[in-house]
Order: sequence, then C-alpha cells, then structure tokens
Amino acid sequence: MSPAAPGKPVLEVRGVSKAFGEREVLRGIDLTVREHEAVALIGASGSGKSTLLRCIDLLAEIDDGDVFLDGEVITDPAVEPVSVRRRLGLVFQAYNLFPHMTALENVVLGERRAHGAPKAEAEDRGRALLARFGLAGREDDRPDNLSGGQQQRVAIARAFAGRPRVLLLDEVTSALDPELVGEVLAAVRDLKDEGMTMVIATHEMSFAREVADQVAFLHEGRILEQGPPSEVLVSPRAEETRRFLKRLLEAGRA
Repeated sequence: MSPAAPGKPVLEVRGVSKAFGEREVLRGIDLTVREHEAVALIGASGSGKSTLLRCIDLLAEIDDGDVFLDGEVITDPAVEPVSVRRRLGLVFQAYNLFPHMTALENVVLGERRAHGAPKAEAEDRGRALLARFGLAGREDDRPDNLSGGQQQRVAIARAFAGRPRVLLLDEVTSALDPELVGEVLAAVRDLKDEGMTMVIATHEMSFAREVADQVAFLHEGRILEQGPPSEVLVSPRAEETRRFLKRLLEAGRA
C-alpha cells in the first residue's frame, strides 16, 4: 500500500517547557505533526525526547506552552487526561505489558475498558492484530514466554488497537538485542506505509532516514534543527547535529 500524503495538522506542540526541579528538560519546544506524517525525534540521551512524548501523552505536566490534538488544547487543566490518552497510543521502550495477562489479554484490555468494545469483538480484532504483527499462535502466551521483540510487537499491537490519532513510540528498540531490532522496526514500517501518524524517538538513524517524513534534532531541551531526513541526516546545518551524527557513525549506529 502506498503511503498517504501528509495532510492537516493533527498534533501541535507550542512553546512547551518542562523542568524537574532546577533542571530544564524542555525549553520552548515547537513541533507540528500532520496527518499521515512520521516525525522522528533524534538526539543524545537526556536531550528531552522521552520527556516530550510523556508531556504529549499527559504523563508529565508541562510548565509552560500548550499541546493541541486536532485543534483542541489537551494541556488545559480542565481536560480529562484519560479521554486524551484514548486518542493517543504510547509505546514505551520497556514494553510495560501486564505479566499476569496473555498477549491477547494485553492487547484487548484498553479497547474493552477505554472504548467499551464487546469482548468477542475486541478479541477478534486483537487476534487479527497479533497475526498482523507476526504473532499468530502466541495469543495465549504470557510476556515471560515471549522474546523481547515479540513483547514489543504486542505492545505496538496494544497501542494500535485503540485506533489512535497519533502513535507515540519511545525508543522502542533500545531494550532489544540487535537481532530483534529488525522485526520491531518492520512492524512500525508497516504502520507508516498505511498512513499512521507517528512521533518516533529513536537512535536508529537508518530507520529514521527510511521512515520519517521529518526529523527533529533535540539538543539540551531545544529543537535545533528540523527538516526532511535528506537534509537533517545528510547535510545538517547545526554543528551540534553534525557532532551527534558523527558520534553515532563512529559507534556504528548511523
């Protein structure tokens, strides 16, 4: 399936700042994500990528600025965070699956509780999603019986089950052994090909180059550079971006 062209803005971050005590983690972040677009957040550990995703998902309270989802200010204190999270899907680097539940139970939990889907309908959709991500036959396995790559694919299926407007992926391959990275990236690539709107924090530059429509380089809590992968990853303007990419290249990750 050919990817859909980016359309109207779905997610807008305007002037978002966040500090933990005296440490400023985000310093006036501006970011627009359009429908069907994949935006990759790159930068060194501690640059603010994960915090930005947590602020978007309302897991961390911002100190200044606003986040808009389909034109609605979701960071207004009057907005119910649970209702917002029903429209977003966040996948953590550490899977965060419920260990006492099967793969299928993990996938359908949110759809049943948050969206009120009937059990049979949710389970049918859950089985289809697990099969889609290469997990047919593993529906009844608990996380301990799955590899890291399989657990992460269950987590992606769970996030996608709620039909999110935006899928937020936080370093979803960083906890995996190298041989398992490819299977998770393939699952994300398939979602991109179908037009899923995504914000992806990643250290995998080859993946960002292949999948992202836009790349945003974060440095010390600011977006120093943003543009198509062909610009940011090939001919970066900022010296900090060049140094970051050089370090990754030397480490064999670019």
